[in-house]
Amino acid sequence: MSSAAADYPLGSTSEVGRLRAVMLHRPGDELRRLTPRNNDQLLFDGLPWVDRAQEDHDAFAALLRARGVDVFLLGTLLAETIEHSGAARIQGIAAAVSARRLGTHLADDLASHLRGLPAAELAHVLTAGMTFDELPVTPSAARSSLVRRMHHGPEFAIEPLPNLLFTRDSSFWIGPRFAITSLALPARAREASLTDLIYAHHPRFIGARRAYESQVAPVEGGDVLLLTPGVVAVGVGERTTPAGAEALARSLFDDGLAHTVLAVPIQQERAFMHLDTVCTMVDVDAVVMYPNIAESMSAFTLHHVDDMVSVTGARPFVEAAAEAMQIEKLRVIDTGLDPVTAEREQWDDGNNTLALEPGVVVSYNRNVETNRRLRDAGIEVLEIEGRELGSGRGGPRCMSCPIARDPV
Repeated sequence: MSSAAADYPLGSTSEVGRLRAVMLHRPGDELRRLTPRNNDQLLFDGLPWVDRAQEDHDAFAALLRARGVDVFLLGTLLAETIEHSGAARIQGIAAAVSARRLGTHLADDLASHLRGLPAAELAHVLTAGMTFDELPVTPSAARSSLVRRMHHGPEFAIEPLPNLLFTRDSSFWIGPRFAITSLALPARAREASLTDLIYAHHPRFIGARRAYESQVAPVEGGDVLLLTPGVVAVGVGERTTPAGAEALARSLFDDGLAHTVLAVPIQQERAFMHLDTVCTMVDVDAVVMYPNIAESMSAFTLHHVDDMVSVTGARPFVEAAAEAMQIEKLRVIDTGLDPVTAEREQWDDGNNTLALEPGVVVSYNRNVETNRRLRDAGIEVLEIEGRELGSGRGGPRCMSCPIARDPV
């Protein structure tokens, strides 16, 4: 995959094995082009200060590189994919240009225009969108497209993808394979299609096999935790549905990628949050959680035995996880926060840490109490700024899709 490609294979079997390679997305014009009137698909409140978000993200990427992690940026990979593969170009355009929305005539004109763009320019359009003002001017479209005449210039003919920052959501790796997820919000569907293009057509991923692809029920990568080889926890709420969790479990069982899946209901007041916003692994036998969550979180256990799937539970998550992981006890490092402080640090993504190796995690520096508790438990905490990336906008784990980890 890089100059060090021979040093590690693609894939991951845990949350904490030494991180070798990761895919990030540097925030850019897909956020800069939003306004208070067209940001309704943004996952977090308020419009970010994009220049500062880029500074924070660059520092995050630099820290990872300094620790020996190969960092691959989604936008660069997408441009390289389009340059390499004509099929990827056609598929990316087809996913972005909607005849249902633009009308057949204008859609055909726009698709024809996009097919002729340089790879980097097309990649920018596919991520940052295109307004009606930016559409190519053709005499036929000007005369015969009612859509073009009736839409205001600043409106988007191709919608931007403001949530691309969260690369964990659209795909994840389990064992030597990649899984393409199905995102709950319709506006996010193209995120998974772009990730799919990269894995299917980029030269770096030649030979990589697909583990799972759902077109039936929502599954999001932020809800998937690889607790230990063969054991996967899946958060179930508004983002990943019970049907999605079951479909994922059966697929992983069929491919021999897991023998146990824990389906973890997310409390209704947190229904729009991912599992990794309330529980994240920080060592081979340890997670960080809020005290009230640790006491109340439960899990259904799905086993694969003799080509059959059995479902048992629900029972306390920490007990079910320890049994599935075959350890005496799952260490829970709680934040020890009072309810007011816990609520504040929740929105600073205090639990959304990214493990670089067992016992070493990346966290926002504003999570003062959480980071202190982690250090007291023997976890090394590498702090990064979260001025515009924090405050409920996704922690280090949300913003990263590991594509290679060492076994633990």
